[in-house]
Amino acid sequence: MPTLLYLHGFNSSPESKKALQTEQWFANYAPDIEFVCPQLPPFANQAMALLSRLIEQRLPDPVYLVGSSMGGFLATCLVERYGVKAVLINPAVSPHRGLEDWLGENANYQTGEKWRFEPEHIDEYKQWDPTAIKQTNNYLVLLQSGDEILDYRDAQQHYNGCKVILEYGGDHSFTDYDRHLENIHHFLLST
Repeated sequence: MPTLLYLHGFNSSPESKKALQTEQWFANYAPDIEFVCPQLPPFANQAMALLSRLIEQRLPDPVYLVGSSMGGFLATCLVERYGVKAVLINPAVSPHRGLEDWLGENANYQTGEKWRFEPEHIDEYKQWDPTAIKQTNNYLVLLQSGDEILDYRDAQQHYNGCKVILEYGGDHSFTDYDRHLENIHHFLLST
C-alpha cells in the first residue's frame, strides 16, 4: 500500500493544522494511501533514524513525503537518499544557520514536552545538509514570499531546477495550504 509521510515543522507535532488538513484530505479523496505523521524529535540524527526506518519498512511500495519548514529539510535529505517524491512547504534550507536561538531549554508548541537543545544538535543538522539537489524531478516546492521566519529566496535558489510554485504574500504557515492538496496528490502520483 502506498504511504504518505507528513513531516511537521521544528518543535511542532502531528496536531499541526497542515498535518490535520492533509490527513483529512487524503482520508476523503485518496483512502488507498496510508497517512503517517510521526512525532519528530527536534534532533536531526534521531529524526532521520526514525524516518529512514519508516521508509525502509514500506519500500518497495511507493512512499511519498510532504514536509513543512524543518520537515521540508528532512524530506529533502530523504529524497536525496531514497529517490522518493516530496512536496515541500516553505522548507528550511541549511537550517543549522538559524538554530542558535533554540539553544537551552524548550517546550513543544503543541504537546508542552520539554527538551534541551545543545550545540552538537546544530552540528547534526549541518552534517545532514545535502550539498546539492540531484533529484530535481522529485520535488514540488510551495513557497510564499510573506514567510516571516524563512527567506523564500533561499529555497527558490536552493531548489533551482525543481518545480517551484511561488505565491506572493502569505506567511510561514502557508496561508490557504488546503487549496493545494489536490495538486499535491496529483504531483506525488505523477510519473
